[in-house]
Amino acid sequence: MSENLILTVEGGDVTIKLRPDLAPKHVEQITRLAKEGFYDGLTFHRVIDGFMAQGGCPDGTGMGGADAHIPAEFSDEPHVRGVASMARAMDPNSASSQFFICFDDATFLDGQYSVWGQVTSGMEHIDALPKGEPPREPGKIIKATVA
Repeated sequence: MSENLILTVEGGDVTIKLRPDLAPKHVEQITRLAKEGFYDGLTFHRVIDGFMAQGGCPDGTGMGGADAHIPAEFSDEPHVRGVASMARAMDPNSASSQFFICFDDATFLDGQYSVWGQVTSGMEHIDALPKGEPPREPGKIIKATVA
């Protein structure tokens, strides 16, 4: 049985199939943070049309994170529409809580970021997020649950 991360956003639910086969430490961190309520109320602070929507920063600036960093778990999984991957700083082992969901082909990121999930339903709600860096009125994660 595979687990899903469900992000409830203003438009509805986004279901992301978790991929512990690709990034077990990332999936463990994300599910722990979701169960603790870490993501509830956070915004998508960087939404670039045709590229990706990034969220999971506790201060909404793209500079914050959770309590622990995760070592890189790069794979051959391509960064294509609906892929959920972990954001990080220059250090490949600096991922914490921020993640992004690809709008379109972003395979130039392959092998440099850790893919941890795939949107299986609700991608239209990600498509509808306000665009910008940051958006004037950023879209919010109302609640993140693991099911």
